Amino acid sequence: MHRTQHRKAGTMKIGIIGAGNIGGNLTRRLSALGHEVSVANSRGPQTLTALAEETGATAVTAAEAARGAEVVVVTVPLKAVQALPAGLLDGAAENVAVIDTGNYYPRERDGRIAAIEDGLPESRWTEQQIGHPVIKAFNGTYAQDILTNGRPKGTAGRQALPVAGDDAAAKQKVRDLIDELGFDTVDAGGLDESWRQQPGTPVYGHQGDAEAVEKALASASAERTPEWRA
Repeated sequence: MHRTQHRKAGTMKIGIIGAGNIGGNLTRRLSALGHEVSVANSRGPQTLTALAEETGATAVTAAEAARGAEVVVVTVPLKAVQALPAGLLDGAAENVAVIDTGNYYPRERDGRIAAIEDGLPESRWTEQQIGHPVIKAFNGTYAQDILTNGRPKGTAGRQALPVAGDDAAAKQKVRDLIDELGFDTVDAGGLDESWRQQPGTPVYGHQGDAEAVEKALASASAERTPEWRA
């Protein structure tokens, strides 16, 4: 029986596009919290049977993942963003919050993306490709941390995640969801400031608390270092 028929108060319909390390572990944790999760990858729902059976999530196509969703997580390689289905978010809930977890790895995976090389923040590029505002989160988080590092609100030293975006309501929805997962958040500014959490910055891979994350964000340099350029 689908969880949709007996959703408890406070749960949401969440679509996750990408079932790699981050997408898979978000599927596990968000399903365990009682949210109604649909998960998709590039190879089709038949390849997600094991994850669906493990978590109770529903395996769907990428075109179906956002249908009715209040939160959509886009967690695919950056080079794959342009291949996502057109109108991906057309069937999403009216005030859907779209989380972008992506990073630009030009040498390892993505090849050269001219606009990013010219200084456009990675998540601003993704936003342009999918035609919908995004909130940047989870991009510098180790996938294992999502499973193991969550702590109750108020716990001393609770790990914090930076969250950047322009839509205040969507950003708050994402921050509330991260809090539910067991992490504090730090408002990292608008999407034009999201370069502060790109690969190569002090906050990327950071596992510190909110104060440490704030300092790391503040110390970031806007100049992309050579190892993170094509």
